[in-house]
Amino acid sequence: MENFTKEYFDLLTGEFKGINLTRIIDFNEFKVKQIEDSVEPYYQSKVFKKLVDSMSYRIDVGFGGGFPILPLAFINPNINFFGVETRAKKVNVVSQIANKLNLKNIKLIHSRIENVIIPDKSVVTFKAVGKVYDFLEKINPSGPELYVFFYKGPGFYELEEDQILKSKEKWEIIEELEIKLSDSNVDKRYLIGFKYKNVPHRTKNKNYNQLVKLTDLL
Repeated sequence: MENFTKEYFDLLTGEFKGINLTRIIDFNEFKVKQIEDSVEPYYQSKVFKKLVDSMSYRIDVGFGGGFPILPLAFINPNINFFGVETRAKKVNVVSQIANKLNLKNIKLIHSRIENVIIPDKSVVTFKAVGKVYDFLEKINPSGPELYVFFYKGPGFYELEEDQILKSKEKWEIIEELEIKLSDSNVDKRYLIGFKYKNVPHRTKNKNYNQLVKLTDLL
């Protein structure tokens, strides 16, 4: 992992510096806030690990500079990961980085998550600044076995209590876990997991039948 982290950091701050895939320029800070933050939920949560290991599809939405998808793919070389990102340039660059890091188990897609139908037996991750309910409303499930995990920072519960309450109509909370990182000075991180309740699909998306299946994009 140390060599992987160093190679990744060198690519982001060297060859691909102009793309602004990370604002972190200190290696030790990068290791904690980007790499550890990406993989520790897998190591510390039995629920999340079990689903990543057992589901047919592992989908990271809005992966930006490649987090958490690239570190997760590195520690799970025999599992395939799929990334969905709205910015084509980042899809192209992170694909190049994945190749340079010799990650063969990643497929990155340029699309918006609200424009695709998520296959059954999927676990979806969001490491983003948006609100839980807003993201959950964008997801188009195709079956009951759909799990969504959010990586959230400090103050999450105070800021999004109403979001959690609204989400409970269609989603069941299955995991709430504080993630401990090696640097105690780093802000607390939380892993929040939801399971789809398999209720009738929301009617607000009138074009549901016109959406693209994620499997057709792979």
